[in-house]
Amino acid sequence: MVPRGILSELPKNWKADLISGFLVFLIALPLCLGIALACGYPAIAGIFTAIVGGTIATFFSNSELTIKGPAAGLIVIAIGCVTEFGFTGGKDPAIDYQAYRLALGVGVAAGIFQIFFGMFRAGILGEFFPASAVHGLLAAIGIIIMAKQFPIALGVSPEGNPLELISKIPQFVMEMNPLVGLIGLISLIIMFSYLFIKNPKIKIIPAPMMVLLVTVPLAIYFDFGQERTYSFNGQDYPLGKSFLVAVPESMFSAITFPDFSGLTTTTGWKYVLMFALIGSIESLLSAKAIDGVDPWKRKTNHDQDMLAVGVGNTIAAFIGGLPMISEIVRSKANIDNGARTRFSNAFHGLFLLFFVALLPGLINQIPLAALGAMLVFTGFRLASPQEFLHMYHVGKEQFIIFVSTVIGVLATDLLMGIAIGIFVNLILHLKNGAPATSLFKPQISVERNEQSGVTVKVKDSAIFSTWIGLKKTLDQLAAEPRITLDLSETYLVDHTTMAKLHEMEKDFKERQSTLFITGLNQHQPLSSHPEAGRKKPKI
Repeated sequence: MVPRGILSELPKNWKADLISGFLVFLIALPLCLGIALACGYPAIAGIFTAIVGGTIATFFSNSELTIKGPAAGLIVIAIGCVTEFGFTGGKDPAIDYQAYRLALGVGVAAGIFQIFFGMFRAGILGEFFPASAVHGLLAAIGIIIMAKQFPIALGVSPEGNPLELISKIPQFVMEMNPLVGLIGLISLIIMFSYLFIKNPKIKIIPAPMMVLLVTVPLAIYFDFGQERTYSFNGQDYPLGKSFLVAVPESMFSAITFPDFSGLTTTTGWKYVLMFALIGSIESLLSAKAIDGVDPWKRKTNHDQDMLAVGVGNTIAAFIGGLPMISEIVRSKANIDNGARTRFSNAFHGLFLLFFVALLPGLINQIPLAALGAMLVFTGFRLASPQEFLHMYHVGKEQFIIFVSTVIGVLATDLLMGIAIGIFVNLILHLKNGAPATSLFKPQISVERNEQSGVTVKVKDSAIFSTWIGLKKTLDQLAAEPRITLDLSETYLVDHTTMAKLHEMEKDFKERQSTLFITGLNQHQPLSSHPEAGRKKPKI
């Protein structure tokens, strides 16, 4: 049931939310299909998730502008899960279907974990991970997505781990199916050209929908729907429905229930942990980012949002859907399109429901190469050259952590990769003078003075691994009109803490309070970036 307070906002905002919901639907439709297929799930699974995220999960959260649905950042986990459960990539449909059902069982369990995260206020755990390692994790995910989807955009089957796929890029270009590759290339040109288009009237049609408006007629013209071969440059190439999206005529017949037997294996619980942990981190990061650009400066309760994502994931996985998060790209588009309340998310979910229920035949005309190209672009946005340059400008040490995480993820997996990034970060902190005893236990004291107000003193170090303790202390004092954070007795204040303290300064100002950060006069910045770490030189 939707709370009455929420319904009271509908009459005055429904038009803006309806328009934004429709425009987000245009973006979400192809992306949901593409993400599902990239995960090794049926295409319809992505639609199920977006419908649940829009029509159910959004009303469990207080987040007004986030769009909840499947995200490219979870592709690597999802395809890893079905692969370890025996997924054959279409060679044996019966085995693939069973792997899918086992993955759904994992999804339900991960959703229940996220519900408990929200109920027991574990949303703050998202604050633990160092910023550079998180950026490295997302960049690595982007690289893996590009490596896996680029061959699909060319009509070639990708086989191998990410590093092998990257090394095979010249081979994929040589082996591409020309007509399929043409559609993939056109799709890539459209997606990347939108980065340079400034005219808002042209961009009223989102890039993913523009790709479909161009490539679907092309696929019909090239007769992709008929099983045949054609010759090009003296070589024969196949065409047929295998190069098009396939969804059932009735979406309700596609509802699939999970198989929980995978939860009796270590593989199952490994992926429960990965879905719950990585999905929660991504969702929290997205919600925080959207709060920062909310025109009305509303703040998301992260524990409540985690509960909402958990409820959504549990329901979506129980009917055959992908894992969901609060997704950043569609959420930003939601704001840009003038959304005002959470009903924009609900409308986007309803548009997807009606479209798939009434017009499934149109979805079956979409070329897989077009969806692959969209995901190549999505991966590029996660791992863009600007991201690498940004981390380098923050500081050479942060760049080392970032690159270590990227390499760690590509060479191993997501959890091991971010663990490598955290380990490298801790080693660098010790090198920069942080006492080993201060790596996990914050040294914090609170003093009160009638004239100067409250002073919070930190000793030894203020770093990512002790940030949660410092944040809790500052949050407990948020009602005070003036708080001074004295860092003069620290040897090291790292980049993650500096960035979060800058965010907290703004939060205190919005709450009509003031946070003064002092004691850094004797510290040397590790780079020229305003959020660079600070190190006290040895005497």
